[in-house]
Amino acid sequence: MGIYDFVVKDMFNEDVDMKDYMGKVLLIVNTATGCGFTPQYEGLENLYREYKDSGFEILDFPCNQFGNQAPGSDEEIRSFCTAKYDVSFKQFKKIEVNGDNEEPLYTYLKSQQKGMLGSKIKWNFTKFLVDRNGDVVARFSPTDKPEKIKKHIEKLL
Repeated sequence: MGIYDFVVKDMFNEDVDMKDYMGKVLLIVNTATGCGFTPQYEGLENLYREYKDSGFEILDFPCNQFGNQAPGSDEEIRSFCTAKYDVSFKQFKKIEVNGDNEEPLYTYLKSQQKGMLGSKIKWNFTKFLVDRNGDVVARFSPTDKPEKIKKHIEKLL
């Protein structure tokens, strides 16, 4: 089983086959619109705009599991992100990243890169970096700002 074996739902409830991202460098992030880390959307968008033409994609998975900080509908989350941060990268349906109902893609990501709490996601804005071969090469904590990840992305591109 690898990252390209998963199908996830986008914000419009449409299936997205992870195979669509073969050959790309991915940054996969669980986000929230009412979190202290929410301003990281600006840094994520800056990274996306700088590297999207070089084969870089950001996959945004809103999650309401941490402090009820993403309570809105998928449409409300999308509206907030585009209005406040001009987000243009791909956003997906709100998911759970820990527990019995966690998104299978996240089960896989966590199995590939453990964090300070083992495989469990600690909080919003945990980031996974995936290389062009589909290998999960790094995991970054919520406190790791997108600007810090830039050099890691550049190495993979």
